Amino acid sequence: MPDSRVNYHVETGDYRDLARALTRVENDLTGAQEILHLLDPSPGCIVLGITGPPGAGKSTLVNGLINQLSQENKRIAVVAIDPTSPFNKGSLLGDRIRMTEQFNKPNVYIRSLATRGSLGGLSAKTIEIVDVLKSAGFDYILVETVGVGQSEVEIVGLADITVVVLVPESGDEIQSIKSGLMEIADIFVVNKSDREGANTFANNLKKLVQQKAGHVPVIMTVADRAEGIDELLAAIAKHSKSENTHRPFLLAEKAWRLIQKRRMDGIDKKKLQQDIAEASKNADFNLYKFVENLV
Repeated sequence: MPDSRVNYHVETGDYRDLARALTRVENDLTGAQEILHLLDPSPGCIVLGITGPPGAGKSTLVNGLINQLSQENKRIAVVAIDPTSPFNKGSLLGDRIRMTEQFNKPNVYIRSLATRGSLGGLSAKTIEIVDVLKSAGFDYILVETVGVGQSEVEIVGLADITVVVLVPESGDEIQSIKSGLMEIADIFVVNKSDREGANTFANNLKKLVQQKAGHVPVIMTVADRAEGIDELLAAIAKHSKSENTHRPFLLAEKAWRLIQKRRMDGIDKKKLQQDIAEASKNADFNLYKFVENLV
């Protein structure tokens, strides 16, 4: 039976109701499925994925985007995906600490979310949380991923527009940028572009983009001084008006991860660790036989 105390509609604009709904969905509490089934995503909401290697300045760039969009009276939600703690499985909350200046803005809502074991930061819960936010009347949802190598490409299954953030120090490695990263980027940002070698790196990146990915903008920014943010937002606005030919692929990727989650729902990882620890004491222990018996 549905819980009469739960507000199953999240479009009221009340952040307390929204927070309660998100908590229910994130933790599969009573009413979570009813909330998801009643979602009515806003067609005008733009989901912006911000990814790139650690240290590229993604959080600072997100801060700059929030500041500019706030001046334009836009409503912004931020999903800051943090590495899951191996001990309590919760988020380490690092990005929320770095976004403290945004907490008191009435048009900004920030939610930190643990990766829950997904290397690229895109778990089924991320998909559900973003879809709830899309129904809550926001103009932009900014999703900042952990950024850990090739698994960054997972963001393509979630975001309408994917921004890949790099820094000039990547210059020596530009030829080794993974093709998957080239394929998912709708916009490249060369952040910290006041550093030595930034122009050369950006020019080399533009040449590489033209060879492999066609017309993808390369924007130079200095996020901590808000330089280049206007140009980045202009590129985002231009891309948002173009036809999204990847929509069926995006929906299939999201469905795939939701199906994976459903099929894993009966697996308790803590109990699995206990069972395997006991089974592995046997001299004839075989991991593959153990898994076969489990599934």
